Amino acid sequence: MALIEGAKGVLVLAAGLGLFALVHRDVQSIVEELVNHLHLNPARRFPHIFLQMAGNLTDRRLWILATAATAYSLMRFIEAYGLWRGWQWTKWFAVVSGGVYVPIELHSTFHHFTSTKLVVLTVNALVVAYLSFQLANERCDRTRKLWKPPKAAAYGFLLATILLANAHAAPQGAAPSERN
Repeated sequence: MALIEGAKGVLVLAAGLGLFALVHRDVQSIVEELVNHLHLNPARRFPHIFLQMAGNLTDRRLWILATAATAYSLMRFIEAYGLWRGWQWTKWFAVVSGGVYVPIELHSTFHHFTSTKLVVLTVNALVVAYLSFQLANERCDRTRKLWKPPKAAAYGFLLATILLANAHAAPQGAAPSERN
């Protein structure tokens, strides 16, 4: 899970840095050149949408999108590091951050069905379910276990008992140097 979240962070960070690189440049001409280079028909649906979006991009919008992508990638890196280290709160964070997309993916899959959308929905739902069940089982295991003192506590108790016994065994009127 940590590697997947880290990979998401790397991809989004790369996209964010790419958006930062487009600030103060003619995005429309860059996109037109890309469409021509890929031999796409600009009148078709997706190249047309891509060209329209590029025409509507301003430097301010690019900054906002790039900043949002960078913040999102930072969130993914924090989650990946926490999952790698086994921190409990990042597991809950992963459940919530993955679960947020399930209703959106569900709506998209049922209204505009494709096999790709179904695969993405299924994988995301399985990951969220796996993490949820794992966290629920860990919580049940923690609440069922009785508290057991660590081994060091037993040795500390034994040492304290010996020291107290020696202190009581010393003669009452003896000086501290004569007690042993």
